[in-house]
Amino acid sequence: MNMPNSAASPNAPALTNGSGAAAILAAGIGSFALAVLACAGDKLAAIRNSLIFYKPTGPLSGVTTSAILIWLVSWVIFEWRWRNKTVGIGRIAAIALGLLGLSLLLTFPPIVDLF
Repeated sequence: MNMPNSAASPNAPALTNGSGAAAILAAGIGSFALAVLACAGDKLAAIRNSLIFYKPTGPLSGVTTSAILIWLVSWVIFEWRWRNKTVGIGRIAAIALGLLGLSLLLTFPPIVDLF
């Protein structure tokens, strides 16, 4: 006896990947923001001073808080735009991995010292 396959059913809702893609891309953007802010806070006095949100921790408090806000805002925007859509996850993952790679390079001291 054959059981009906609900995935092959014409009435089954289509699966979308927009929410997952939004989370992946936002993670790449957030990690890159963290690296850029850490590098800028380390090298530029004006940015360093503007990133001091809590004096005992210095600019690190502003770097992490700002990076988290950038991550959350980008995630909300992409989730809002892609939640019911199917997007090219391969391209999104490649962009996110590229941003993650750049962020790792920007937190490596010999690379940061080049700036």
